[in-house]
Amino acid sequence: MRIRSSFPYETAHEDLRIRLPDGTLLYARVWRPLTDEPVPALLEYTPDRLSDRTAARDRQRHPWYAGHGYASVRVDARGHGNSEGLPDDAARPPTEPTGRTATDGVAADGAAVVAWLAAQPWCDGTVGMFGIGRGGAFALRVAARTALAPPAPTPLKAVVAVCCPDGHPDNGVRHPSGSALPADPPHAEAAQARLTSACLPPDPEHVGDAWRDMWLRRLESVDPFTPTDVREDLTTGVPVLAVGGWHDPYPDTVLGLVDRLPQDRVRGVIGPWPHAYPDHAPHPGPAIGFLQETLRWWDHWLKGKDTGVLSDPLLRAYVRGSHLRATTYGVLPGRWVGEPAWPSPRVRVVTYALQGAPVLVRSPLHTGVDAGRLLPRGDDAGLPPDQREEDARSVCFDFPVSEETWVLGGPRVRLRLTCEAPHAQVVARVCDVAPDGSSTLVTRGVRQLRRTECGSSEPGGKQPGGAGHGSAGQGSAAGDVVLDLAPVGHAFPPGHRIRLAVSSAYWPWVWPEPESAAGFTVDPAGSALELPARVREADAGVAFEEPEQAPPLGVSVLATLDGPRPERLLVRDEAGGEWRLEVVPPDAGTRAYPDGLEYTEDALTTYTITERDPLSARVRCDRTVRLHRPERGWDTSVRTRSEVTGDETDFVATDEVVCTEGGEVVFHRTWRKRIPRTPLPHPPL
Repeated sequence: MRIRSSFPYETAHEDLRIRLPDGTLLYARVWRPLTDEPVPALLEYTPDRLSDRTAARDRQRHPWYAGHGYASVRVDARGHGNSEGLPDDAARPPTEPTGRTATDGVAADGAAVVAWLAAQPWCDGTVGMFGIGRGGAFALRVAARTALAPPAPTPLKAVVAVCCPDGHPDNGVRHPSGSALPADPPHAEAAQARLTSACLPPDPEHVGDAWRDMWLRRLESVDPFTPTDVREDLTTGVPVLAVGGWHDPYPDTVLGLVDRLPQDRVRGVIGPWPHAYPDHAPHPGPAIGFLQETLRWWDHWLKGKDTGVLSDPLLRAYVRGSHLRATTYGVLPGRWVGEPAWPSPRVRVVTYALQGAPVLVRSPLHTGVDAGRLLPRGDDAGLPPDQREEDARSVCFDFPVSEETWVLGGPRVRLRLTCEAPHAQVVARVCDVAPDGSSTLVTRGVRQLRRTECGSSEPGGKQPGGAGHGSAGQGSAAGDVVLDLAPVGHAFPPGHRIRLAVSSAYWPWVWPEPESAAGFTVDPAGSALELPARVREADAGVAFEEPEQAPPLGVSVLATLDGPRPERLLVRDEAGGEWRLEVVPPDAGTRAYPDGLEYTEDALTTYTITERDPLSARVRCDRTVRLHRPERGWDTSVRTRSEVTGDETDFVATDEVVCTEGGEVVFHRTWRKRIPRTPLPHPPL
């Protein structure tokens, strides 16, 4: 990482308020170049808190953009951080007093901020938007709104969207889920983190004495069951640079956008990264000069410079080399490739037919404990470990690799199945098996099935039996099922084996069905693995600059909580048959900011399940955040508890929030809701 302190422009920054059409004031921080000429503006608009949670990250990139001649602006979304309004206003249905839908609310607020920026005397009237995660999705949503508006010039000229869902109905179908959003275990953890964030108070250092009234109004409006994920087609006419990582849940966003948008208005980059900006020392790497790459995009679309961005390949992707299995990596071996179109003419489908007799798949319910984090952020235990134990809990089909085989895109699995239960979970993983037997996860996918989607035994046919994998019965009518796996770039070396592992459980990524113990039968005679094999090449000529950032903010770590703790701890009760997975955040502890704020956070998420009892599955998330300004005597905390269990018909979700000021409770509320188990046709992300 290169830290740059000298730029073409000197810069200054200020905090200000942006007034929305309804009078709500949003909190903003603006870094501007010191020049008399108006310049383009860049907007990062997100519900994360700019005065603490993202302050260090913001300092790395916004001053850098300002030093290159842009007014770079970071804005807290309505009802979050130091902005006025109520959290999740944008997600309230039209019957609520706000009369706003999720789509209209987020897009309307974002579009209003874009218009406000374009009208400022220091802006030349052109604006770009960028963001990661929800911030990237917000940018795409605002851009899509411009496509639906009456024909008129829009100040929004370009977007950079990183590691985010694009709202398209096909994005996320391969994600291992099928239950209602609040009950999907990894989503329960993410939803609880959002709940905690929504309950945090404004900072009196930035909003003055109004902070308490703003906080209490915010708390009274909080609803943990308000939907925050929206399915919509975010196709836009605004040029988009889409960036993702193979270890992030959303590489489909990049592939979908380069497929759907006109080639003269889109480019895509997918690296080996987790959920992180690609210059932010991601593990795994290599990191790239992301800021320089985006500057080329901004200069082309906002300043009219010929930076050659449209001469770049439509898609630049990293094909990972084979690597030792681990839960974290530095730089992964591999190479960059460039694709002139997507789907790529350099990729063809290679079919590997499954062999053998019909086999029963009846996996232990704790299959999936080695899945890794849904949203890895470069932490030490974020990625899946050696998959040999998971493979032992699955039915595996191996294919020897005689010559190096590159895979780029989404593999597909076709299975001929017979199942007796009303519902079934089909999990498919593709692994790279080394000569020493170690197994590295390459990609995976899940489908939730009703019995009508696969076959069932004919009357008089022999029923499958046995406690584990075994031979299937005869006289069964099988059905054909297709699983689309998550896209990936990977190279299988000669001497290795490509392994397809099929299981009937994947806890805690997927909630077990009440009938999970029944399993299903796979008939290899009608089943196959289809890999998108890419042509090998020595050097594709794709390269990026070294990562570069502005000087850091200078946040210091005062203390960690309870000493060193494992980020991911798996405990087995052999006598009771219970498996417990405990997950803690890697950054728990107290951070001190240069303005005097002390920010303390701790969390523990526990997933438990008992062998042979699918209804024993339980997830509990506990989180505490303390905001403390010793010199002001300001001391607040937010404690949240979220728990999900299930019975034969419903999930039961419980959320509790306790907020204190100076050690005294100022807000305490508990919510409880039953959520039908009916699987969704397209599981939300």
